[in-house]
Amino acid sequence: MYIYADIIWIFIIMDKETKILKVLSESNRLRLAILLAREGEVCVCQLAAAVDEPEYKVSRHLGIMRAAGLVTARREGTWMYYTLAEPSCPLQSHLIVFLKTGFNSHPTVKADRKLLKQVKCRT
Repeated sequence: MYIYADIIWIFIIMDKETKILKVLSESNRLRLAILLAREGEVCVCQLAAAVDEPEYKVSRHLGIMRAAGLVTARREGTWMYYTLAEPSCPLQSHLIVFLKTGFNSHPTVKADRKLLKQVKCRT
C-alpha cells in the first residue's frame, strides 16, 4: 500500500512523461512530431503546408511542444526551423523510434509527407 509521500514521488518522477504524452495526444501535434521524426529539421512554413493549417496555429502547437521539451528551434532571419529535441527520458527515446516507424501506412501521414516533399520553404 502506498503512503502519501510515495504517491507524490511517483507523480514527480512521471511528470516529464506525462507532459510528453499530453502534448502528443492532440492530433496536429502528433502529425507534426511524426513529420519531424521522419524528416529532421523543417521550417514552420513547410510544416504548415504539410498539415494544411495556418502558420500561426502550427507555431502555437510547436511552442507547446517546445515547452514540453519535445522540439528545439533555431531562427534563420525571419524563419523558424524545428527539429525533435534530444531525448531527456527513456520514454522520449522510444517515442522517437515509434514516430519514425509506427505510422508508415497511415493515410494521413502519407498525405502529410507527400505535401511536405512538394512544398519549398519561402526563404
